[in-house]
Amino acid sequence: MTEPRIAWVTGGAGFIGSALSTSLVERFDKVIAIDNLLAQVHPEGQPAAGFDSRVELLIGDVTSADTWETALSQGKPEVVVHLAAETGTGQSLRESTRHTMVNVVGTSLMLDQLQSHQAIPRRILLCSSRAVYGEGAWRREEGPQAGELFYPGMRTAAMLGAGQWDFPGAQPVAQDARRVTVHPESVYGITKCAQEDLLTLWGDAFGCEIVILRLQNVYGPGQTPGNPYTGIMSIFSRLAREGRVIPLYEDGLVRRDFVIIDDVARACLLALEAKTPPRFPVDIGSGVYTTIAEAARIIARIYGAPEPEVTGQWRHGDVRHAWADSSGAAQALGFQAEIGLEQGLQKLTNWIDQTWQRDKS
Repeated sequence: MTEPRIAWVTGGAGFIGSALSTSLVERFDKVIAIDNLLAQVHPEGQPAAGFDSRVELLIGDVTSADTWETALSQGKPEVVVHLAAETGTGQSLRESTRHTMVNVVGTSLMLDQLQSHQAIPRRILLCSSRAVYGEGAWRREEGPQAGELFYPGMRTAAMLGAGQWDFPGAQPVAQDARRVTVHPESVYGITKCAQEDLLTLWGDAFGCEIVILRLQNVYGPGQTPGNPYTGIMSIFSRLAREGRVIPLYEDGLVRRDFVIIDDVARACLLALEAKTPPRFPVDIGSGVYTTIAEAARIIARIYGAPEPEVTGQWRHGDVRHAWADSSGAAQALGFQAEIGLEQGLQKLTNWIDQTWQRDKS
């Protein structure tokens, strides 16, 4: 008798896991979502919107051996989508033990349990983050070293306090794992680097294919609007819906790469189904940057809210610019984002409006 094809999704009741759920149950005999339904992410104690009821929800902590024992009692997973992580970049500095326990120890415990039960999957997909790059690489524009890449590191409090947002005489470059090295500048970023290294080493040792996707700013329907550590698109949408002014930090010209959940879910499926796993981490984004001010203006326009205002406020540890070079994803996975920002924000705001109306009735 043929054994059932099983897929695990750690953090599977969250935003990305729920968006993947229907596609996975159509491809595997059994899909198990392992999630602790953390109140910060799941304020009502329920999976995110779109979670397919055919997925088996295993409520458990990834740092507990009992969780993995329970999951393994149902059979060996063919693939694992590893999403479980504490994600608050600023929060990670104040609660570093919590983030390290979940992101690093939770990952290593999963790997130990898989190995000890002789249940090595065919492939593990890790959803990593742009946070591994920190401030990323910049290109010098002046002097004898013009044209060279350098890594300036985190902007200092003195720079930010003086309103010096960019590094003088230089321009940022797109994030590309083939050319830009990792320089994490947050506890969260460090833990994501550790996940990448742990999985790469373990996969090589035990014959498991490892695919790493470094995600840019993911947004879209299903993202918890009330979570203070969720994406800024949901936060901006909530403010604009209430008729409030969207505040813009620094000078409003911070660059980000906003990629809608639909495209991210498709990238994950391509990563699971690729005949040959990519030899390098793959950057997943729209491939273009948008300033925070531009994104805020689109949202304000949708709701007829006041024009966003630059406040000059800043947060220590925020990176100035981040966006993906999309050519790596095209080369490795045949992936290219299909939904532009204006269309994506319309989908997000429509979903927020529908959710608000349903909750009100």
